[in-house]
Amino acid sequence: MEAPWTFIGVFTGHGPLLMAVHLLLVAVIILFIAKAAISTMKAIPTGAQNALEAFIQGTISMGNDTIGKDRARKYLPLILTIGLVVLISNLIGIIPGFESPTSNINITLPLALVVFIYYNYEGIREKGAKNYFAHFMGPVPILAPLMFPIEILSHLSRIVSLSFRLFGNIKGDDLFLAVLLMLVPFFAPLPAYALLTFFAVLQTFIFMILTYVYLAGAILVDEDH
Repeated sequence: MEAPWTFIGVFTGHGPLLMAVHLLLVAVIILFIAKAAISTMKAIPTGAQNALEAFIQGTISMGNDTIGKDRARKYLPLILTIGLVVLISNLIGIIPGFESPTSNINITLPLALVVFIYYNYEGIREKGAKNYFAHFMGPVPILAPLMFPIEILSHLSRIVSLSFRLFGNIKGDDLFLAVLLMLVPFFAPLPAYALLTFFAVLQTFIFMILTYVYLAGAILVDEDH
């Protein structure tokens, strides 16, 4: 199947430059939302301020349940940035003539690598390299030669899981919408838009909560286990 037609693709073609420009567009949208939210701050939020505050509160609540109140706020900038990038990237592909940056593995893989490197760095920083890698050995010393490579593979598989889950789901959604618009381009796709919006939000939530879970597993690990 041919790549879906896009407004930007008319000028860039379908390649890395197309994804780069769409990703830049996502960044501009996020900056615009942030600017709109803080330009007229009110005690009773409305519009962009209300939406952004709700997103922030939801992110904090997610972290409170996963990693604790103090650490949820500490890691809020990371999780919030990832969440906004993934959410806007997911949603932009629902608009005909645009393509989701997250439908490209070259975008989702770096996001997964950022999470992987950061949570391991935080685990080592909080616990020290010796204690951090000690929990890779398992609860019984005799099982260490078996458990250590299994744990290493388990952690490496998180890169694949994070990147391919997001890429696969969003790519599938984009192709589904493209086929639907070719077959019934007017009113029939309207229920699909609602469904695809739900999936876009769901995939964002999954990426954010898994980032919190991986951070919790790295910094809250029991040193005796």
